[in-house]
Amino acid sequence: MADQENESPKYITIDEKKYNLDTLSDEIKNDLTGLRICESQLRLHQDTLKLLTISRQAITNQLKNKLKDVEPFEL
Repeated sequence: MADQENESPKYITIDEKKYNLDTLSDEIKNDLTGLRICESQLRLHQDTLKLLTISRQAITNQLKNKLKDVEPFEL
């Protein structure tokens, strides 16, 4: 097992400024956790949007293919 004393400090960079995580207040650490959760949720929803876009295109292509044999209504 590694000793915690031998671990190098963890840093975070915000606006090109580097901060030692061990020296930040609990309130700031909580905000950072919230930010990580927000970023994770954004990635999840972006992936969902990509899947929906692909699905929509596939369904549209299927519909067009099925409509080839259907006579369109003329006004």
